[in-house]
Order: sequence, then structure tokens, then C-alpha cells
Amino acid sequence: MKTLVKKDGFFPSLESKSMNNFFDDFITKDLFDWTDRNFAALGSNLPSVNLKETDTKIEVELAAPGMKREDFKVEIDNDILMISSEKEEEKEEVRKKDNYIRREFNYQSFSRTFSLPETIDENKIEANYKDGILHVVVPKKEGAKKRALKTIPIK
Repeated sequence: MKTLVKKDGFFPSLESKSMNNFFDDFITKDLFDWTDRNFAALGSNLPSVNLKETDTKIEVELAAPGMKREDFKVEIDNDILMISSEKEEEKEEVRKKDNYIRREFNYQSFSRTFSLPETIDENKIEANYKDGILHVVVPKKEGAKKRALKTIPIK
């Protein structure tokens, strides 16, 4: 006879933890929290991003250490800024005298998209990569004014 055990989760368990952990995780985890920590928990390599907006520009800083500037693709289409990367590596080591072959490959990719306001000047966008951070500067059109803060009354 198996012993019924109550752990930290919602459901009691019979010695088999895998199904119990599945239900506990399903109920206790916030499935709609799409912040970077959920991607990290899934083993994803989605890079973190800082966004900063001023009256004259929007700045995007994307943390991607260990990459090269050639690894990135920065595009804009219909006021959508797309930053993506695909990187493929393959290594092979052969030692004939030991009858030894080792082959490893690695594939990484990500894509981040950002909706931009209509006031941007897409002809003057600049990007550079330095010290593991991709910097993208999206200038706004001259004369574009930032809308004043409007408070909405709650009824």
C-alpha cells in the first residue's frame, strides 16, 4: 500500500511526483506572465531589452553578449522595429590514432519586435554593437510633439 503524502503543492501525492508536480505547476505558475524570467525558465535565450523615450528619440538597448555585429538583423516595416539574430556553430575534433571523433553543433536564434509611433524618422535610424549591447537609436521627426499627459476620470 502506498502512502498518501501532502507536499507544498495543492494536491496530495502517491509516491509519484511527476504528475503531481505538473498539476501544481500548472495551477501555481502564472502562465500569462511573459516576462523574461518565464523564457529563462524555459531555457530560452531571449535577450533583455531596455527602452527609453525622450522628446527627440527612442533608444533600444538589447543585451546580447558574445555575439558579433554581423549576427544581428535590424529592420523596420510599417512602424514595427524588428531585431533578430540567427547563429549557427559547428565544431569537430578528430584524433585518428585514438579512433576518436567528436562533433558538436549549436544553434541560437531570437526575434524581438517593437511597435513605434508614427512620428519616427525611419531614414535616420542608427544601430551599433559594443561591449555586448546592441544600441538602436530611433529619432523622431522634427516638429513631432509628445502628447500631453491626459488624466481619465474614473466614474
